[in-house]
Amino acid sequence: MTKPLWNILYLLGRSPWDTGITPPELVEVIEGRQIPLGRALDLGCGTGTNAIYLARHGFQTIGIDIAHLAIIQARYKARRAGIPVKFYAGDALKLGTPKWPVIRVPIDFVLDIGCLHSLAEIHLQSYIDMLLRVVLVGGFYLLYAWGPREWRGHPVGMDPEELKTALRSYFTNIWTRQGEEHGAPSYWYFFQRLS
Repeated sequence: MTKPLWNILYLLGRSPWDTGITPPELVEVIEGRQIPLGRALDLGCGTGTNAIYLARHGFQTIGIDIAHLAIIQARYKARRAGIPVKFYAGDALKLGTPKWPVIRVPIDFVLDIGCLHSLAEIHLQSYIDMLLRVVLVGGFYLLYAWGPREWRGHPVGMDPEELKTALRSYFTNIWTRQGEEHGAPSYWYFFQRLS
């Protein structure tokens, strides 16, 4: 989807992916102390629910989303909650480049709930390059992504084995869990950066 379309969906209140509920997989990783405190990045943060959750649990948190209307809502929610989170509107694939150097230090934990699976397959390498620019060696990465499916007449989602193969040189897969969304498979992946 294009940047204007994401903003239109938020303007119309048609963002069913933005549930306002922190998923149990994230709660398990954070409250189960599977990762140490540090700097966190929420890719495709929407209105900030999970970025605020991370900041509440002691992380220095940045949220990023392509929809500036979502970022406006996220900033409002964080202010109202009294939680310090930095939110930015922009293209996640450009993070850590001279064109968009929002992140100046490596990130200890990256969360992606639905950002990767909304990208076209041709952007997978650019996405991996972005992760390598921003994730600290030894850092962690929690991903939720649809499995392969058709959505509005277009192929979307990621084949789990293809994704793990693409990341294998740089990340170790701690666990993968299969679920279902809209009658098709979806997956949670928990990775740690190797090199």
